[in-house]
Amino acid sequence: MFCENPMTADMVHWFLDLFDELGIKVWIDGGWGVDALLDECTRNHQDLDILISWEDSAVLTEALFARGFVDIHTDDRKDRNFVMGHRLHGRIDFHVIERTKDGGAIYGPGEIDWIITESELSAVGSIGGREVRCLSVDYQVRSHSGYTLQNTDFADLRALQERYGVALLPAQIKEKP
Repeated sequence: MFCENPMTADMVHWFLDLFDELGIKVWIDGGWGVDALLDECTRNHQDLDILISWEDSAVLTEALFARGFVDIHTDDRKDRNFVMGHRLHGRIDFHVIERTKDGGAIYGPGEIDWIITESELSAVGSIGGREVRCLSVDYQVRSHSGYTLQNTDFADLRALQERYGVALLPAQIKEKP
């Protein structure tokens, strides 16, 4: 029903074009967010993770449904965290935020209250030569905690540490095989 192939930079560009067409503001998160900060694709990605406001998420979901996307069931689905997919365009993972008056945001207001500062939302990176809004290096490190890290998480964190010299927590370090 939906694409199981890796999310390529060209597929990300399709989404970026759609965001521009719709006039919505999106921050690239997850693996592509890390790769945007590194200005290179370091691994295969299964989806595109985004941070998006409540208002813009409604606009985007409507546009995606109109383009043949479907809701993808996940065990952790919530109004603030859900996945849509398309057999050609791949999967997009929504992380819905509420913007705050100080320029930051809250992910999961009233539920998990994950605070994102304005400076964490101010990063800019590049995917396939195209500039994108993404989350800061500090945010990426901070957000990689509180869950069981996978090999891709360890690799992303190691790449950020090597490039930017950022300190990692002991639980974020896995020795190279």
